[in-house]
This record gives sequence, C-alpha cells and structure tokens, in this order.
Amino acid sequence: MTIKWGVLGTAAIAAGCTIPGMKQAEGCELYAIAGRNEQKVQTFKEQFGFSKGYIGYDALLADEQVQAVYIPLPNNLHYEWVMKAIAAGKHVLCEKPLALNLKEAEEMYTAAKEKGVILAEAYAYLNSPYVKALKEDVRSGIIGEVDYVETAFLTQGYSEDIRLYKPLGGGAMYDLGCYCTTMILSLLDANSTWIQAGAEMSVEGVDTMTTALIKFDNGARASFTVGMMLGIDTGERMDRLYIRGSKGHINSFVEYNQSGELEYTIVADGKEMTRKVTARQNYALEVEQVNKAITGSEDLIVTPEFSMKNAKLMEEILKKIGY
Repeated sequence: MTIKWGVLGTAAIAAGCTIPGMKQAEGCELYAIAGRNEQKVQTFKEQFGFSKGYIGYDALLADEQVQAVYIPLPNNLHYEWVMKAIAAGKHVLCEKPLALNLKEAEEMYTAAKEKGVILAEAYAYLNSPYVKALKEDVRSGIIGEVDYVETAFLTQGYSEDIRLYKPLGGGAMYDLGCYCTTMILSLLDANSTWIQAGAEMSVEGVDTMTTALIKFDNGARASFTVGMMLGIDTGERMDRLYIRGSKGHINSFVEYNQSGELEYTIVADGKEMTRKVTARQNYALEVEQVNKAITGSEDLIVTPEFSMKNAKLMEEILKKIGY
C-alpha cells in the first residue's frame, strides 16, 4: 500500500536527509510540499518531484489526499503543527525532539490516540540494522550483564544556526543530547533514579556542551557528552559508544544515522571480534517503518511510551543544567 506524504517545511534536514530517504522508501509517494517561501517551495517541488506545492502549512493540511505528514520545523513549532496535523486527521512523523517537555509529548500522543492516527518521533538511526545488531548482542549475554553505557556526539559548524537560539528550542541537548539519551534508553530497559549534569551555556542561554551522569533502578549507570561548538568550525564530528558488561564490552565509533558498511568490536572472554553490518539510508528505513505502522502491519519502533520516557529524562537533565 502506498501512502501519500506531505512535508511541512523546507528545512535542511528535509532536503538533505528525509526527503531523499522518502524517495528510496517503498510505499511512499512524495505528494505535497509546503513552505512559507514560494521560491523554495517551487525548488523543492521540481527537485524532488512532489505533485503539489503549497504556500503555507494550513493549505497542505487541508488537502484531503495527504495521508501522512513529515514535520521538520524548528523545535519550538513542533507542538503547534503536530496538533494541527492530528486535528486534520493526518498521520505524523515529527523531527526529534518531538516535544520541548514531557507535558507537550503527553498531550500530542493523547490527541493522536483520540483521533486514531499514528504519531512517530523521528529517530531514524533507531531503525538501522546496526542498532538492531547492537541490541541483539546485548540481549544475547555475550558481554554479560550491562552495568555501564557511555556515548558522545560532538559536532562543529554551528557559528550561525537557528539551533543556537533559545526561543527556537535550540541547544546541544535538544539537538544532539536526544540521540544519546535514546541510545542509552534503548540499551538499558530501566528507569533513572539519579541524575547529575553540567553544561557550558552561550550568551543566548542555550547549552553548547553538556555532560550528564545517570543512575538506573537496575544498578546500571550511563554517561554522555554532547557539544555543538567543539574546536574550530571545520564541520568535523565525533561519535562514540561504549557498552560495558560483566563479561566484556562493546566499542563503536559509528556515527549516529550512518549508513553503508558499519562495524563495531566486541571483547568477551579475552577475545576480540568485529561485527559487520550493512545499513541502508536510515531515513528510508524510518519512513518504511512508519508506513507499516500506518497500514497496521508493524508496531512503531519508536513507541509513544519510549518517546515519553525519553522526554522525561531530557526534561530532568535540562533542569539540572539550568536551561
């Protein structure tokens, strides 16, 4: 079954990541694009092959042919347009973070349930065979009982960017920290009991670098570091994941949302092995998975319960750093 998708906004992540993924995804029709700039809308329409182009987001939501919408708008606009899309009876895939706090997330998921539509938070990397392989190895017990997870996501190139401004929901936690918290929560099926965090804050009042330590009710601990202005703005980044267990550990330097030939190492019982995984474009996998949830053939990978658990953890960390 083919789903007719509309895209609310001409953001860079839509152009560079999600729309190219949509073009590769099975069961996805690029039906409509909407924006506030007529020239940008026309450019997207011609470049990607959308059937319809709308000036203004309300016009797209009024199109009865649109079955699902993808929302790549700035963080502070997610709540408004997710709620409007749900009210219009559309299924929704919204960029991460779905909400600025737990209350917003709860209200959005409640509205979606009442309307009978799918609402999915866009963590494309969680659809990757790489993450699935990591989770399978952890569950297999090859490294024993996991008691510590550490991850980092550090980027550059944010000298001028909307993600540097607090009114838009900017900052390293909202932009990058959500990757780390979701990775940790996907590996540790537990609830946090203690959090400590610190951050470097910009003059605009957003965190440019944040570090957190979390303890969980199963005895495990986790830590992460995220940064938006690491060193000189060269565009380089650093991604790291370390999973320690009672019998060994897993170590990876695979970038979040990476595709292609990926690998990580497992050290257990004094032996080191390399696990190799081939991953398609993560955003294509994400859209296909949401399509299956819409048609009822699969449950969402990023469930409402998981998203709200992460929203709660994010909110607690943001309070700790004085955001």
